[in-house]
Amino acid sequence: MTDDAVRDFAQRLAVVVVTFNRAELLRRVLDSLAALPQPPGHIVVVDNASRDNTQSVIAQAAQKFDPGVLIDLYSPTNTGGSGGFHQGVERALATGAEWVWLMDDDVEVLPEALAGLEPWTQRFQAIQGRRYNVDGTPFYWQFDFNTRLGIPNPAARDHFGPEGWLPMNTACFEGGLFHRQVIKQIGLPDPRFFIYWDDAVYGYLASKVTQPALVDTFILARTRDIKRAQLSRSRKLNGTSDMVRYYIMRNRGYMARYFDRYGDWHRFAFGFGTLLTLAKELTRIVLVDHSFRKGIPALFRGMRDARQLRRNRHWQPMPPLDLEADPKRAAKA
Repeated sequence: MTDDAVRDFAQRLAVVVVTFNRAELLRRVLDSLAALPQPPGHIVVVDNASRDNTQSVIAQAAQKFDPGVLIDLYSPTNTGGSGGFHQGVERALATGAEWVWLMDDDVEVLPEALAGLEPWTQRFQAIQGRRYNVDGTPFYWQFDFNTRLGIPNPAARDHFGPEGWLPMNTACFEGGLFHRQVIKQIGLPDPRFFIYWDDAVYGYLASKVTQPALVDTFILARTRDIKRAQLSRSRKLNGTSDMVRYYIMRNRGYMARYFDRYGDWHRFAFGFGTLLTLAKELTRIVLVDHSFRKGIPALFRGMRDARQLRRNRHWQPMPPLDLEADPKRAAKA
């Protein structure tokens, strides 16, 4: 690997950051991108109708990059993380980027991230690097998804062998890196999720057209501390909101539709996975959030709406992209 190789990779890279009312966290991630030895060719910031000083943070950050590098994509309504990534990836492709790197606003990029990722781009087209927790410890991420149950495999171990990577069939929009050709085949992120499971399903779709890889390279550090219960030395159960609880259960309906399309939906096994998910969320309420009055009804509303989604005969998956045949998108690129 040479500086020229990293510089070339950076120029072919578009970063997509989605934010909502977290201006100071956004400032940190944009500062970390500006501090990279080889900054990305483009940075698309999707502002999901923030009501704080997010717009001024974006304007200040733009001055740290060459003209046209930072693209402020303001959404007049909050479309959630999935809607933001849908818009952001579409705009990133319009820049002509070969690689699209997705991240939330509550991380910062490590200085050696691009140098660490570039060699892996020679082998894989969907890549997930590693992250640090706020306290500097390695973040454990469940990279193996059990499609029969529709839940991450809790027994998966991120023990990297001499190859330095592990096969995965899911993804996380906290640092997921996708090649343009993969996005072309599986389509844009599905905005209907709003939040939660959107990245897991997107990685699942990527695994149908390529071999996604979790690589033993640290690229990000988390910057937002949240409530949690320590379950073991490496496992934590993070707190969440009642809104998120609803989407955790509701979006299993979308997940089931995608799995069914590829022959991976098994009614009874997936139903058991839903019960396991419910049990986990009830445990989260008891151990971390203590939101009994609103949290438990949110879970059951989500389960009710998931059943309706599974029965929707008019549902269609996100379509693949024909980047060359679409005159509007080709013109943007």
